[in-house]
Amino acid sequence: MTTFLRNQFLLALAGALALAAGAQGQQSVSPHIGYVYPAGGRQGTSFQIKVGGQRLQNVTNIYFTGGGIRAVIADYSRPMTGQEANELRQKLKELQDKRAGGGTGTGQVWTEADRAMVMEIRRKLAKFQRKPANPAIAETVTVKITIATNAEPGEREIRLGTPQALSQPLVFCVGQLPEFIKPAPSTDAENPEGGLKRNNAIERAVAPVQSHVMLPCVVNGQILPGGVDLYRFQARQGQRLVIAASARELIPYLADAVPGWFQAVLSLYDAQGHEVACADHFQFHPDPVLYYDVPKDGEYIFQIRDSIYRGREDFIYRITAGQLPFVTGMFPLGGPAGEQTKVKLTGWNLPDVSLTEDAGDLKPGTYPLTARSKDMVFDPRPFAVDALPECVSEKGNDTRATAQSVTLPVIINGRIEQPGQWNIFRFHGKAGEEIVAEVTARRLDSPLDSVISLVDASGVQLAFNDDYEDKGAGLQTQYADSYLRATLPKTGVYYLSLGDAQHAGGPEYSYRLRLSEPRPDFELRVTPSSLTVRGGMSASLTVYALRRDGFSNEITLRLKGAPAGYALSGAVVPANQDKVQCTLTTPHLADETLIKVALEGYSQAGEEKIVRPAIPSENMMQAFAYWHLVPSQELDVLVLNRARLRFSLAILDPTPLKIPAGGSAGLRIKTPAQAFANTMRLELNDPPEGITLAEVVPGEGETKLVLHSDASKIKPGATGSLVVNIVAKMGKQNAKPGGKARMNQNSVVLGVLPAIRYEIVAPALAAK
Repeated sequence: MTTFLRNQFLLALAGALALAAGAQGQQSVSPHIGYVYPAGGRQGTSFQIKVGGQRLQNVTNIYFTGGGIRAVIADYSRPMTGQEANELRQKLKELQDKRAGGGTGTGQVWTEADRAMVMEIRRKLAKFQRKPANPAIAETVTVKITIATNAEPGEREIRLGTPQALSQPLVFCVGQLPEFIKPAPSTDAENPEGGLKRNNAIERAVAPVQSHVMLPCVVNGQILPGGVDLYRFQARQGQRLVIAASARELIPYLADAVPGWFQAVLSLYDAQGHEVACADHFQFHPDPVLYYDVPKDGEYIFQIRDSIYRGREDFIYRITAGQLPFVTGMFPLGGPAGEQTKVKLTGWNLPDVSLTEDAGDLKPGTYPLTARSKDMVFDPRPFAVDALPECVSEKGNDTRATAQSVTLPVIINGRIEQPGQWNIFRFHGKAGEEIVAEVTARRLDSPLDSVISLVDASGVQLAFNDDYEDKGAGLQTQYADSYLRATLPKTGVYYLSLGDAQHAGGPEYSYRLRLSEPRPDFELRVTPSSLTVRGGMSASLTVYALRRDGFSNEITLRLKGAPAGYALSGAVVPANQDKVQCTLTTPHLADETLIKVALEGYSQAGEEKIVRPAIPSENMMQAFAYWHLVPSQELDVLVLNRARLRFSLAILDPTPLKIPAGGSAGLRIKTPAQAFANTMRLELNDPPEGITLAEVVPGEGETKLVLHSDASKIKPGATGSLVVNIVAKMGKQNAKPGGKARMNQNSVVLGVLPAIRYEIVAPALAAK
């Protein structure tokens, strides 16, 4: 290949890889959604939504999970650049000079069109001076939405697609009630403070200037800094009103706000401006809910604001208001697989207090339980299904003398019905027997903050636990469920006590208590839940293993139901490790395609083969510091066509690559000729400490990677997967002698090679 042709090929390769970069580049081309307003709509209606975020200028497609929603892009808007502002200022000066001349001797006459242009330029410049403080939500796309009358109600996910990438998902709701949409805030020059011209003080609110709504309905709005929104409505004596806000439910975590979400406060006022109810949360949920028995006919006002009067375009809310059913709790929180379970509901305005959940065809796990009232669907509640024997906690088991006798293994369904109450269970154990006591309550939407204690027959405490962190509960920031594991010292009677750490109680304080020997198991989470990859190329995924009851074995990952041509590389979570980086490689396609991909993992626990799904998730930051694995509804992969350039990046040597401790090993990768010689380079993506990419040796049709291990940092027996980034050479590198090269800020990660499995071995074994 001549130098000219090779360089042309390399440029084409770089362009193709750039399109495949997606969310993997340091200067990512992926669109990012910061908010959707309104964050939902009613079945059978058409309306507009505004999606705010970053890198939205080339959005061509809108994707929703589920069916029955049609979307058409109507407009795109972004903040003005400094250069554009300077050009407008120059144009404004020219118009002002023209007006000052009055047309005398200049041949130019001041017109009404000139005056209108001056006003428009001033409006744009005033808006530029008040540009958003957060660039992450500065761009907007306006979308026309049509929801079919038979669209399934509930939460969906919305994603945006550009010719280069797919965005992360965000919540979008399909409702059944009439919807009121507060107009988006104005930022015109005539309203320099921004936001709606509205009265925020209650003494003003009693005047007929607020938004009027008719219950029942859903109200959609945004809160800007210092903002307070008020809504006036008519109510009748005897009505039992429920006013429930959704804010944190819509955007679970804000990376740059404390406490990490819009902390809404709801207040209810009578016609005289007297506050009659207020809430800033509901049970352990940050989103508030009000319940109010209306004492007399008349006008009332409900108000929403942030707890400390913050605000921004992504402080989005939906308020459901009316005499509507609302579930506050249920019992039991689960039932045995293969059987029917009668569930009793507690709450407000419930047409029926019980329903039957049929777990006849369900495997152990957690499933949504949905109640209906005529044509209305309640918010789903989590319902646990298990294969162990189950029983119900008996009344009066609050002392060791009256403790309820149980036989292990067992799941006990109980409630802490009174503040300060304890439930105590008595069981017989053998010396050396290992037992687990696990409470599942908060993870099943119960307000119980459990605490458990294990004592022997003489009252000596053997184990105690208050809170146990479960990284699988991505929407929780307070881990309130309890877990303990203990080895019984002798044969005899033991007592397990369970109560609420806050000495609270009530009909909603339900729990499921598992008493059994350890049941080694695992759950899986896979991030991100949106991938973009060029056909024939690879994209990286991270799979997290949430190990239960001491499970430590290796977990093998595989695709489930994927079309032909899709493959995972590096898809093994090593024993005793909690995550692995792997890659998904797609086939060559002629057309852009969005597919849903499912992963699962399997392993052995003794005689049992365990198979578990990998739940798609987003790794989200809360308040500058904390990270949470937030589940998504599906893992979507946008596969871009690459008909103009057909090549593969494949591993030629067998894996796992055996790297000697303190030594090096080479691995050949099939690549286009001299692919990484001039315009691109390779680097490891977040490798384990002690493994480095020592050398890259380009060749004709293949490239050799030389990987080195530091014996002082990584020992024989260590295994895992390595992801290698393809990085564009867009600037100089700075490096001290013997130090690590630092990339120029303009460096861009274009894509990844298929993941490489490795094993650190003793030098003698590597020599063989």
